Amino acid sequence: MKISRIKFNKIKVFFSKLPRILGGKAFLFFLVLLFLSLIFSGLIFYRYSFLIQNKKPEISQSEKPIQFKEKIYQDILQIWQEREERFNEAETKQYPDPFKESATTEESATTTVD
Repeated sequence: MKISRIKFNKIKVFFSKLPRILGGKAFLFFLVLLFLSLIFSGLIFYRYSFLIQNKKPEISQSEKPIQFKEKIYQDILQIWQEREERFNEAETKQYPDPFKESATTEESATTTVD
């Protein structure tokens, strides 16, 4: 049995003519792509919708139940309380207005111009 070699020139010629062939039969090509996309989207919908609804969750007995860790909870509450105190302190603090000129800079500006 003799294995024939792959003729790259024939493949190259076929792919160079492919856009012209597909353009000549654009409506048929559109219908084929539409049909393929409907099949593909139907399979995805079936997999992620119907199969998930019919599948029952597995409950393993070997896993430990989730336990509440009081120490970690108290630490987090303390951090939140400190942040809230800093936030409330920032509301009462008076910051200078950087866009308002002070009287001293106005007086110095008028004296240097004269």
